[in-house]
Amino acid sequence: MAMESKMDIYKLIPQEHIPQTLFVSKEADPAMKLEKILDSGISFPFIAKPDIGMKAFGVEKIHNKDEFQGYFAKTPENFLVQELIPHTKEVGIFYVRIPGDESGKITGIVSKEFLSVIGDGKSSIEQLIKKNPRSHLQLKALQKKFGAELKQVLALDEEFILVPFGSHTRGAKFVDITHKLNEGLSKTIDGICSRMNGFYYGRLDVLYHSLEDLAEGKNFSIIEINGAGGEATHIYDPKHSLFFAWREITKHWNYMNKISILNHQMGHSYLSFRDGREMLRANGALEAQLRVI
Repeated sequence: MAMESKMDIYKLIPQEHIPQTLFVSKEADPAMKLEKILDSGISFPFIAKPDIGMKAFGVEKIHNKDEFQGYFAKTPENFLVQELIPHTKEVGIFYVRIPGDESGKITGIVSKEFLSVIGDGKSSIEQLIKKNPRSHLQLKALQKKFGAELKQVLALDEEFILVPFGSHTRGAKFVDITHKLNEGLSKTIDGICSRMNGFYYGRLDVLYHSLEDLAEGKNFSIIEINGAGGEATHIYDPKHSLFFAWREITKHWNYMNKISILNHQMGHSYLSFRDGREMLRANGALEAQLRVI
């Protein structure tokens, strides 16, 4: 639900489907750890992200030694380093399997359009950001990240990626493409999820080359899996109504309720109210820290 180690989750996923990932302890020596990272075959640029994170807060692309040391100093918790995946498209796939069933099903697919601006040959990047309500909301964070680079003028139709992560809270646009679900995609995702012991409900965030390749089980990488706390993010497509979102949330909570009851019948205990409250408090406190990175 929350406050779970991403590294522990990666260990559940078939290793051929995830980026090369290393755990970095805040107790480690940053220079020695960076040496080990580079020796492992992960090269600049790479991705750094909190081991316990949410909403892509604290996720950064690291280009050099100075940026790594800066990230190490400012991040409040242990974190992960991942190789940079070359695929430029991201999709979120929600999966549900009822305990006892041999196979599960995909209940929603969302395509994520990274926050970017398109040049007009005369406006600076900062001016283009201000013209777009979606990017304007991110202006302060973007000024902190890019600095004077935002004064550059883009050529006509030149695209500049502002945030290369598919997070709604960081400006990405979500587009519902559930209608593109096909037998091959269902088989690929079910084949992966059925190999994950105890995984029945959640969203896979996937970087991929094309939907055709993904349906054939090639040229993709799973970068995140969110469980009970994961949202069916296709509800955030601007074309959908609030009533559509309510229906989808209710449907998925009914799935989660059924799965929880069956798991309980098989010997798994429920989370206590006290433990759940403390978990959410800790989650809120960590989110507040990560927002300012």
